[in-house]
Amino acid sequence: MEQRQREHVHAVMALAGAGTSLPPALTPDPLIRESWTRCVHTHRLDPTRMQQAVILPQQQLREHQDRIDDFVHIARHGLEALYQQVAGMGYCVLLTDSRGVTVDFIGDLQLDHTLRRAGLYLGADWSEHHAGTCGVGTAIATGQALTVHQGDHFDATHIPLTCTAAPVHDPLGRLNAILDISALTSPQAKSSQHLALQLVKVYANRVENANFLRWFRNEWVLKLHPSPEFVEISPDHLLALDAGGRIIGHNRPAQLMLQAAAGLHSVLGLPFEQLFDLRFEQLGQYMRAMPGDRRAVTLAGSGRVLFLHAVPPPTRWPAAVLPSTDASVPAPLAQLSGGDPVLDRHIQRASKLADSPVSVLITGETGSGKEYFAKALHEASKRRGKPFVAVNCAAIPESLIESELFGHLPGSFSGALAKGKRGLVQEADGGTLFLDEIGDMTRESQARLLRVLAEREVLPVGATKPVAVDLRVIAATHCDLESLVRAGQFRDDLFYRLAGAHLRLPPLRERRDLPWLIEKFLHRDGATVRLSPEAETVLRTHRWPGNLRELHNVIEFARAVCSEGVIQPADFPDTLSHAVRTAAPGSAPSMESAPGDAAPLPPEAQLLLQYLRAARWNVTAVAHQMGLSRMTLYRRMKRWGIQSPNHDETPHH
Repeated sequence: MEQRQREHVHAVMALAGAGTSLPPALTPDPLIRESWTRCVHTHRLDPTRMQQAVILPQQQLREHQDRIDDFVHIARHGLEALYQQVAGMGYCVLLTDSRGVTVDFIGDLQLDHTLRRAGLYLGADWSEHHAGTCGVGTAIATGQALTVHQGDHFDATHIPLTCTAAPVHDPLGRLNAILDISALTSPQAKSSQHLALQLVKVYANRVENANFLRWFRNEWVLKLHPSPEFVEISPDHLLALDAGGRIIGHNRPAQLMLQAAAGLHSVLGLPFEQLFDLRFEQLGQYMRAMPGDRRAVTLAGSGRVLFLHAVPPPTRWPAAVLPSTDASVPAPLAQLSGGDPVLDRHIQRASKLADSPVSVLITGETGSGKEYFAKALHEASKRRGKPFVAVNCAAIPESLIESELFGHLPGSFSGALAKGKRGLVQEADGGTLFLDEIGDMTRESQARLLRVLAEREVLPVGATKPVAVDLRVIAATHCDLESLVRAGQFRDDLFYRLAGAHLRLPPLRERRDLPWLIEKFLHRDGATVRLSPEAETVLRTHRWPGNLRELHNVIEFARAVCSEGVIQPADFPDTLSHAVRTAAPGSAPSMESAPGDAAPLPPEAQLLLQYLRAARWNVTAVAHQMGLSRMTLYRRMKRWGIQSPNHDETPHH
């Protein structure tokens, strides 16, 4: 052991082992001092034991490389670019995985043997619990970019080296790799490595951003920078949003900035508008067409101003409607999806249940296609060709619901038909009974319906002898039935009878096949209309609180009023153009909350409010436009506290 090595071992033992203070000239930085302490007390390393670098066998190295193979491929260009910057100064470049094993390496071939012996080589394990304080291992332990220079190393074997390392995170904020540049020798002063530290940080950020953009190449990507001149070409902060406007990824600078602003440990899953003074629907205004100096946004909570460049997902407009190619899925069900993975899973399950006696409960927001799904399930079964009877449980007056469902005998009650009436349940005999808005059924009717489902027979009002029925029951609701059960508003025995299989349809804003749906509605009946790029942006960024029903209405309206077969943003109906106008920078925000200072309305209530305002509170017109009865519309207005400013707009029973 050389004199310098003996002095180093003594310093480590005195400071980390015995806790003795050292002269200021010999005292390392706080990060290094803490690492020495970890090495002695946590990793149980002996500072007197000098050991050569650990190089993993080829098979073990391959296992480490395979775990992050795609990332290593992306990072390679960054390594090569960094090496070109530092090669003439005697450095080599290492990329390790999150465990500290070197999975890629570029160095001077003439120094190959020397670099390998020093551990600056492919397969070297630089984790702190193996190698002690070192650039890679201590960067992993602290999460910080740093330089471990010569005598900063714990193991005296490594004190000739200088190593500078920076963490690289994945788009979910987890440590993914370490980028390191090291040299066999260097000037004595640690300050000589300041430029090396800045270079490693820059290239670690570039590698991280390249990996981020690969991850989210099919999603909304937001680029942010304090300067409008750099926001497109060299953004500091990157965010990814899903189709519903929620944050699904970020680079490390964006993660730290948003967590600090929100005061939260994680911002993944939060709505974009919760963190910025901008609505998701407005992002179409912040694309390349807008001058950079007009793209300012404010970070909520901090007031910090940044400039934004929004990059939408790539356009994937199919040439034709392409139903599922899975031969096991019946065509009526396959034609419901253009490739949305969540919906496809429900379709696969439904295809297996088509001829099962199991009752099916379909839930989802208003307009998400529950009745379409129920009809497709009926058409995919052996009951196709038999009646499909749809009953809107919310539209039937409470006083008539039993006679409408179960039928009645002549003269069984005041107002009964002289010849009596077959109920809707009997009308569905042999086919499918679709009970829409089942959550709005009274508890008394629920009890009678339960008997029908349990006994497969119906007792008309006024009758003493039940009538047998053979039917498949499919129920649907936009309500959370489980919450209604817990609140005592819906019978638990009926819920479990209806929910033999429970299919939750995704809202349109979360579906991945929105372009396919738009194309399907655009070219219905062989129409040849097309969207302008600006109109396409509006459709892609709208939140679609009314789901498929709203999309259908919007496109039908635009097809009817557009000129020369090209739909422009101005061709959309008022319910959508209002959102387009309020999305413009500097415009006043739209009213999207309940009257007074109540909590924000849910999306379907917001849509209803938009329809009512656009129709000047003509409830009859809005009910027709939304495909609902007036009574259903009034019930929803009452539920959400929406009151008409026209005093004569009161429900008439």
